[in-house]
This record gives sequence, C-alpha cells and structure tokens, in this order.
Amino acid sequence: MTLRYLDHAATGPVRPEVVAAMAPYLTDRFGNASSHHTVGERASAALEDARSRIAAVAGVRRGDVVFTSGGTEADNLAVKGLALGAMLRRGARHVVTSAIEHEAVLASCDHLARLHGVDVTVLPVDGAGLLDPEQFAAALRDDTAVASIGYANNEIGTVQDVPALAAASRTRGVPFHTDAVQAAGWLPLSNTGADALSIAGHKVGAPQGTGALIVRGRLPLEPVLHGGGQERGRRSGTQDVAGAVALATALELAEAERAEDAAAVAAVRDDFIGRVLRQVPGARLTGHPTRRLPGAASFTFTGTSGEAILLELERRGVVTSSGSACAAGSDEPSHVLVALGIAPEVAQTAVRFTLPHGQRESLADVAAQVAASVLAVQSSR
Repeated sequence: MTLRYLDHAATGPVRPEVVAAMAPYLTDRFGNASSHHTVGERASAALEDARSRIAAVAGVRRGDVVFTSGGTEADNLAVKGLALGAMLRRGARHVVTSAIEHEAVLASCDHLARLHGVDVTVLPVDGAGLLDPEQFAAALRDDTAVASIGYANNEIGTVQDVPALAAASRTRGVPFHTDAVQAAGWLPLSNTGADALSIAGHKVGAPQGTGALIVRGRLPLEPVLHGGGQERGRRSGTQDVAGAVALATALELAEAERAEDAAAVAAVRDDFIGRVLRQVPGARLTGHPTRRLPGAASFTFTGTSGEAILLELERRGVVTSSGSACAAGSDEPSHVLVALGIAPEVAQTAVRFTLPHGQRESLADVAAQVAASVLAVQSSR
C-alpha cells in the first residue's frame, strides 16, 4: 500500500534540484569556509553566494543572513540574542509574545524570565488564532527588549498581520522578530517589516538541519553559541556550506513558484475542508477560515481520540499528525488549541493535514477516508 503523506508542516522531501546543487560541497568541494587556503576560499565563496541569494529573496542585505541549524536555533538566537543585546545596551528587561507561539519561542522567553529576570507578556489570541494589533501595540513598553510573533502558526495555519505588528514595534523602537518557518515558500518574506525572521530549510525542500536567522545588522545581538566567531560573531561553529547552498536553492525555487502554487494549493485545501465538514458530523475547523496557510487544514473531532484517528488513517494509507512534530510524545493538549478557547478534552481530538507544494490533485479520497476513520473510532469507543 502506498502511503499518502500529508504532514508537510512537520517536514518534506529534499527537492532533486537541491540535492544536485549541494552535492559538490559534500564531496570534492568539501572545504572549511574559515580556512585560509584555496580549498577553504572556494567554500567561503559558495557560502557567501548562498547568503546573497537568501538575502535577495528576503529583501535584506547579505550581512543580515545568519546561518543556523534550523528554525529552533534561529528562534533561540533571535529571542535570547536580541533580548540580551537590549538588556546590555539599555537595560531593557521586557519581552512580548503570544500564547500560540512555537515552543522554541516560548521556551526561550521562559529561559529569559528564569535566568535573567525578564518580564514576559504573553498576549491572548481570539478563537481563530488572531492577535489584536491594538492590544499588541499597547503591550509594548519603553523597556521592551524584543517582541516575537509568528508569521503563520504551525498547528492551525492562521496568518498574522505581521506588517502591522512590525510597524507598531518600529513606532515604539522595539525590535520585532517573526518565526516564518511555516510561512516561507507560501507567503512573501520581503515585505514583513520585521527586524528579525527565522526560516528552516526542511519546510521548503532543503535538508533537515539547515536554516537561517535574518536579522538587521544594526541590532545588538548576543550570540547563543560561542567559539570561533563565525557568522560575524553571531553564531560560532564551522559553517555548513552544503546546507547553506541547499537552503538558498530551495528558497529561490519556492519563491519563483510561490504565487501560482499558493493559489492552486489553497483551492485544493478549501475543497478538502468543505468535504470533511460535510461528511464528518462534529468536525470543527481550527484556525482562521480564510487567513490561513495555503496548505493547512486542521480539525477537531469531538467525541473521538485524535491519536486513534491518526492510527486508523495510516491503516487506510493516509499519514498526518495531531499537531506540532516538535511536541511529539506529549500527551498534553495542544497549548495552541487551548489558547483558542477549545476545551482540553476536545483539543486532544485534533488532527492536522498539511499539503505539499505542487498539490493539484483533489483530496476527495482523503476526505472520505477521514470520515470512515472517524466513524471507525467512534464505533470502537
């Protein structure tokens, strides 16, 4: 049986073009970009070319791109680095975020609170997962070191009005960071107005373990990793040249296809959502009905078990997830769904379907399998 993989928010395959682009830097062009000889200089040139290409997609300067091991490290560097930089520079000890952020952001805020005495304001969202821009602006203070609000949520797909939030931050002189890990490849990165933006390669067709923090070079940023002073002192460690080339190639390909692809995938998604809601009594769409990522469709199924539905779906050839892959193994209800006002017992029935780039085929068969799976789980309870 061929499995239908619909968990692309967790990770996706590496594009063939990306494999071809990075392959030389895994074999004959293997140099360390910090080495001062011909082999190292050739690697350094490839690294800087990749940096320039990523900067072009994001609409920033080449020096604003800091390579990381992925989105989690980029979020940690942004939140901790900008907060500590502001703390050292002007004594700022306040951070603003929201209740539905990725754990990489929330845990970083918790770290700052526990170890550095930082005051953290966690803003609520409405039932669709949207943050109120006016409430956000009111939360900013003279001593706010950084504000971090995700571009698009990884569980429910809701897209925030990041340009408006960034503008409010800029008015108050507060650095604004957005986690754009899920948004990259689906939404534009060049017009967010953010001072810092996190991306991860494995969401756009590059390998796992690749990513970047795009951060305005003028901002004081304390490093999280210390050592050899690579990445202009902002992220020590031998640079992954092959990974950087892969990330640049994947981002360029995704950006070239983005507008057409997003519209086409959104049409498939909307048809799928409509079919599930019609065919499954008690199904509820989570997240905003229209302001959502093109490939994201998530539901709760009252009176069932999300994990049981996942197992039944996989038995029928459909692979998906109950939420964030970064919280795998947890039996706690999703903090994102609870923040939306969904009861914990209902939140535990959640199932998330995330479509790949290039999806054009109808998911009518998957919707039918969802209905059959929910019925099978209900009958067994």
